[in-house]
Amino acid sequence: MRKEREFTVPSQRAPRRARPGPGPAGRSASGPPARPGVRDRARYWVDRTVVRGATALAAWLALACLTLVAPVSALLVWTDDASPDTLQGKAATVWRTVGQTLRLGGEVGPPLRVALSVFLALVSLLYVSTLVGIVTTAVTDRLAELERGQTTVVERGHTVLLGWSEQAPTVLAELLAAHAQRRGGAVVVLADRDKAETEREARDALPSRVRIRLLCRRGRPTDPAALARVTPAAAEAVVVLPPDGPGGDAQVIRTLLALRAAVGEGCPVRVVAAVRDGAHLATARLAAGPGAVVLDVDDLAARLLVQCVLEPGLALVLEDLLDFAGAELHTLHRPGLAGRRYGELAAACPDSCAVGIVRRDGTPRLNPPRDTELAPGDGLLVLAEDHRAAVLATGPVGAAGPAGPAATAAPCPVPPAPESAPRRALVLGWNGRAERVLEGLARGGVAAVREDGGGVPAEPEAYDHVVVLAGPDGDGRPDPDGRTLVALLHLRARERRSGRAVPVVAELTDARNRPLAPAGPRTDLLVTGRLTALLLAQVSQNGHLAAAFDELFSPTGDGVRLRPAADFLPSGTEATFGDLVAAAARQGAAAIGYRPRDCAVPRLNPPKAASRTWSAGDVLIVVCGA
Repeated sequence: MRKEREFTVPSQRAPRRARPGPGPAGRSASGPPARPGVRDRARYWVDRTVVRGATALAAWLALACLTLVAPVSALLVWTDDASPDTLQGKAATVWRTVGQTLRLGGEVGPPLRVALSVFLALVSLLYVSTLVGIVTTAVTDRLAELERGQTTVVERGHTVLLGWSEQAPTVLAELLAAHAQRRGGAVVVLADRDKAETEREARDALPSRVRIRLLCRRGRPTDPAALARVTPAAAEAVVVLPPDGPGGDAQVIRTLLALRAAVGEGCPVRVVAAVRDGAHLATARLAAGPGAVVLDVDDLAARLLVQCVLEPGLALVLEDLLDFAGAELHTLHRPGLAGRRYGELAAACPDSCAVGIVRRDGTPRLNPPRDTELAPGDGLLVLAEDHRAAVLATGPVGAAGPAGPAATAAPCPVPPAPESAPRRALVLGWNGRAERVLEGLARGGVAAVREDGGGVPAEPEAYDHVVVLAGPDGDGRPDPDGRTLVALLHLRARERRSGRAVPVVAELTDARNRPLAPAGPRTDLLVTGRLTALLLAQVSQNGHLAAAFDELFSPTGDGVRLRPAADFLPSGTEATFGDLVAAAARQGAAAIGYRPRDCAVPRLNPPKAASRTWSAGDVLIVVCGA
């Protein structure tokens, strides 16, 4: 039998680890802990006193006050020559001084009288302190409620902005500009975010010296109780913004349902909303109810991109047409319009440019035939500085009449376009709007070639147009304009090397990136989010403009076009803009402005009586068919 070996392990005690002592430097770490100092003991005593409650605090406060007041009062009495000579008199004077200082009565006499005076003084002190506390609490709660934005707005005829997104500052600035033209009203913002932060971002985006009231409230736009605080039933218009990020369209639909619950079915409030995905458009319109306007952001952005490809240089014109700075579209309802012809009315607008008519049911007709007669209830659609534009009773305007050079000179013949190969466009990048962009280009006669490999092809100058789309939607990138800026940088370098400038239309999502974009002389930078915000603001002030802009932004039909001024007047002719308006009208176009040869900024609705020499490089901005 095998015998197991036994192993004996000697016992070894682990050395004791020295604990660091809390004592000062120089004392051994293994020595006894240092005793707490006077400051630590005093702090510990204060902590123990505080946790005992209000009674202990009041007692110690009274003791501390007596400790300070009694010696000082005695010193005042003993140093006063007019004080009593006896010790009892001096003590009574000290007590009276202490009582007056601490509001404890200060009566002298029998002990019962002194006790009753102290009791009444304590009751008075309790009443005053309680009253001060109640008033202070009420004022503090009211200020906190105002700071949180929980109060109710009592306004009428105001505009309500529901939600917050990147487009909110632009919409807000345009709404304030619109109310400034009317010299009154207010703009109310309801968003589920900090009120101070909303006000700060709003102030950063607003122009200086704005005299319109801006009221910010905090609350969920999907909550009918929160909506009731901004009184939407008394508002002139309600704008619903789609939130940034995924699920924004569902938030818009819930907000529209809550709005109908808050204002009721029969409330005549103009509602304007937007969704980012066209798949949710029908549902959003059902939730908004009849009469509301719901815009498809992706469809609008795609159409604007296509129109800028078909009309190079149109981006700044569209932005100028949509904002409230300068001239914008207005519907004029003047007495005596019924029965007059559109051509006569267009010539009778001294300070505006006629664009079309709006039927009684709200249907617009852009650039109708000159012999179109206005029916009762119809309005005249004009491009003017404000809604106070004049319409003369009879007769043409200034030099645009029969005596003007535009009437005597024969219209400049437009040469037929030569037969050419179909135009080709190179599309860089891809997002949710790309399919619609390709379809729109195909309808406009432009063959699109997709290139989404992340770089720029070797020969972009082999194409007639280049379209640069923003980054893919929902990919989590913090800067979707990064790829656009890189593509523009490569295109600009290629343009310098080849010496050929190809028209480029680039899409940006953030207007702050516009100054950073390396744009060439033939590059259109289209900030689609800003244009959508401008359109929302315009439609909120005039519901009839939704259908008018829908037709203006169409690549086919009567839209905004850029035509050489030489197609309407011979180059070198000195004439007024009114003369050019009349010449364009004879060719079936409605002139609304021009762009000088040496300037990229368009001039919409310029003075019709101002004369200038029209050169070959000047461009006339008209509304006409493709």
